[in-house]
Amino acid sequence: MTTTQVESFGVPWEESYGYVQAIRRGDTIYVSGQLSHEGADFVAPAPLDEQGRVTDYRPMAEQMAQTYANAKTLLARFGASLDDVVEEVIYVLDVDAGMAAAGPVRKAAYGTDKPRVASTIIGVTRLALPPQLLEIKLIAKV
Repeated sequence: MTTTQVESFGVPWEESYGYVQAIRRGDTIYVSGQLSHEGADFVAPAPLDEQGRVTDYRPMAEQMAQTYANAKTLLARFGASLDDVVEEVIYVLDVDAGMAAAGPVRKAAYGTDKPRVASTIIGVTRLALPPQLLEIKLIAKV
C-alpha cells in the first residue's frame, strides 16, 4: 500500500485555488510551485505600474531566496531537504533577471557550487499573483 502525506501553509490562495503545497506518494515528494511569501504576506513584491505590470525585476533574487526557504520548510515536514531534490522547474517573468539571480541563489540554497539536481528555467508571461516574479516546482526522492 502506498503511503500518502500532504502538507500546506494555510495561506488564502490554497483555499481559493484548491490545492496542497506538497504531497508524498511512496518515496516521491511533489512540491507545488512555490513563491515568495511568509504566511499570507508576500516577500519582496515586484513594483507594479497602474495597469498591474511589473516595472522592476530587481527583487528576483530576494524572491528566489525566500521561495527556496519555503521549499525547505515543506521538505522538512517530510523528513527531507533540498539534498533530496532530483528535479526543479523555475518559472520566471524575465529570463535574463532569472538567470542572473538563479546562479548565486540556487548555489546558496543547495549549499554547493554544483547542485546535483536537474533544473529547467522557463520564461512565462504571467504568474498567479501580480507581484510575483517567479515560481519554483520541485520533485524529491527519499
